Amino acid sequence: MSLQEETSPHGSAGAAETTAEAPSAKRTNVRWKLFVLLLVLVTVNYVDRGSISVALPIIQKEFNLTPELVGLLLSAFFWTYALMQVPVGWLIDRFGPRKVVTASCIGWGAATAASGLAGSFLSMFIARMGIGITEAGVMPAGGKLNALWMHSKERGRGATILDAGAPLGAGVGGILITWLIAAAGGWRVAFIVAGIATVMLGALVWWYVRDNPRRHRAVNEAEADYIEASHRAEDEAAHATGSTSRRGLLPYLRFRSFWAMCFGWLGFNGVFYGLLTWGPLYLAQAKGFNLNTIGWSTFVIFGAGFVGEILGGTLADRLRAKGYAANLVMRTLLGASSLIVTGGLIGVTIVGDPITAVVLLSVVLFFLRWVGLFWAVPATLGGRTNAGVLGGAMNLSGNIAGFVTPIVVGFIVGATGGYTWALLYFVASAIVMGLSVLTLDYSKRLPV
Repeated sequence: MSLQEETSPHGSAGAAETTAEAPSAKRTNVRWKLFVLLLVLVTVNYVDRGSISVALPIIQKEFNLTPELVGLLLSAFFWTYALMQVPVGWLIDRFGPRKVVTASCIGWGAATAASGLAGSFLSMFIARMGIGITEAGVMPAGGKLNALWMHSKERGRGATILDAGAPLGAGVGGILITWLIAAAGGWRVAFIVAGIATVMLGALVWWYVRDNPRRHRAVNEAEADYIEASHRAEDEAAHATGSTSRRGLLPYLRFRSFWAMCFGWLGFNGVFYGLLTWGPLYLAQAKGFNLNTIGWSTFVIFGAGFVGEILGGTLADRLRAKGYAANLVMRTLLGASSLIVTGGLIGVTIVGDPITAVVLLSVVLFFLRWVGLFWAVPATLGGRTNAGVLGGAMNLSGNIAGFVTPIVVGFIVGATGGYTWALLYFVASAIVMGLSVLTLDYSKRLPV
């Protein structure tokens, strides 16, 4: 099956849309520019998603919220975000990632701006649910674009560039939202400004992103041939199992690797979303940080995650290029990262010094984000055709942790008056992640 046949359900790319470069021309690198745009998109995604956590000390006082209600509010986004993952994955496979991700940008920008107008716990809760619905398509669409645009040897970097927007957005958002709150004199205007910027980003995505590399005017023949050669090799291997046509989700449920993918992402997000949602309040209440210090500490912690994710993806691709087997590379890197994350979180529960706690959390985020390599797994297990629905299923599992974790931590903090047991909950999530990354088979497509 050709790249055009598989990725263009409404007709093949016309001759007017293809380039006429000579085969000997130097290969363009549009795929990397596209993924830099996706990095920016996911960064803004997490600035908007995490903005409430940075502003939470102010919002909690304004709305007079108990720890239990804080946990419920923080979970509102994840309920709808998780529920939309499989449906939106199907939409991506059916209509293409470009349409879905553009609609997501416009929708979540509007919902973020609406959250700045919230006058009560209930209206803020509803606005956060709206952000969850509209943001749902971004990461599965990115996973699909990784399958469509990247050579198989580059998908580790593609996956981590895409996913690195999460810690970068969380880190930049800590400073940006703090600055906007100070400049505007309140959190409401900060949220409205962030929403308007997101809608504008949606227009840029529609202008630049294409579902098929040959439909992009800047892609020359050499780059298109390079990508398609990788796709042909994958398709030839997959034809032996008959796994090249579009499937629903049910056929994958009988495979251990499918469940390892889902539980690995669940454990990963149990740690990441826990720190994203409750981290600023932990620094304020347990370590005595003010709003400005929270912003910079968040930047350092999640900035370390950004650097770690980029380096992890680069290291994985370089090891694969040297001929090391996929399972050896992925299990070694992700197993080591899980061990370090677990040890670092245990350390945070022991130390009392605030600076040491920030350093340890930075180490945790640096190695935790190596698991962003998982965004290459849907394409490995399901091929380009089914990468959307598998990416949606994976993200559904991860965001079950997203809505459970803030509520559980809220009840733990409310019941114990401290954060020690909450941090041990994160340790348990890291153990689940570690067992899963060592179980998954990264070497072959599932025979469905």
